[in-house]
Amino acid sequence: MSLRTLGSRVAQLAIVLVAVTFGCALLARLLPVDLAELLLPVGTDVDRAIFRKQLGLDKNVVAYYLDWLGRFVRGDFGDIYFSGGTEPVADRIARALPRSVLLMVYTQVVSLAVAIPLGVWSAYRVGRRADRAINNSLFVISAVPSFAIGLTLIILLGVRWQLLPTLDYVPLSDGLWPHLSHMIMPVLSLSVGLVAVYTRLLRADMVAVLREDYITMAASKGLSNTRILWCHALRPASITLFTSAALNMGALIGGAIVIETIFATYGIGFEIFLAIQGRQYLAIQSLVALIAIFYVVFNLAVDVLAGYVDPRTRDRRLRG
Repeated sequence: MSLRTLGSRVAQLAIVLVAVTFGCALLARLLPVDLAELLLPVGTDVDRAIFRKQLGLDKNVVAYYLDWLGRFVRGDFGDIYFSGGTEPVADRIARALPRSVLLMVYTQVVSLAVAIPLGVWSAYRVGRRADRAINNSLFVISAVPSFAIGLTLIILLGVRWQLLPTLDYVPLSDGLWPHLSHMIMPVLSLSVGLVAVYTRLLRADMVAVLREDYITMAASKGLSNTRILWCHALRPASITLFTSAALNMGALIGGAIVIETIFATYGIGFEIFLAIQGRQYLAIQSLVALIAIFYVVFNLAVDVLAGYVDPRTRDRRLRG
């Protein structure tokens, strides 16, 4: 990808990011309540007036957004307000983000490691008994919510068989096995549904690719089925899979609220839940902006890598 094209893609994604964050700012200002009274319920009128001025709430929505954006890019994500004082949102993010990122990375690695062989095998055996068995099983699995899987794992692996701890998060610095043992069940809870989605996506694309003329030519030259599947068919069939994985990377950060609550890992998803529950709308604005940044970064990474995974799509994707 040329620098000009990369710059164009970055500019487009920056516009998306600005639109998302401005939308959050607009929603916060359209609330039928005074944010100063909501966040400082026991403050005096003078305190609230100072509060509005400090956060730009006394300005119009555009000026307020620009003031918030300036603080955000400097690392000032606002504060959490409660009866005993305040706590910087940045401190809570610093505690929660590593947990969510590791949970997200482990989930994607496990999901792709299982889904890619299943998808390739199912496409190779399309229409046969193995293909039907895999698809029917995945259809059933995709209907089971992640929290139900998590609770089942807790009952079996944690309570009945006592193989794994059921609660809390242990950082990697405390040891590899203590860390992984606390992450296995949350990762499995999130991975099972993704395996079903990724396998079916890859299977559909692999079936289409295996019907291409160059695959027929490769088979006529005497290449083995293994080489055709893994060297010639997988790369062009994986674009949709990578795109879906990139979208899920951002979604997992904020979407694992229930799993983080069940297993007490307390990542970004749980912070969003607490902010919503406590009506901390300024903190919600910063947390949503952070998740939007992840979406933008991962989608840009897919755009850059797609041309290297399948060079035939490079020119078409860059023009798009």
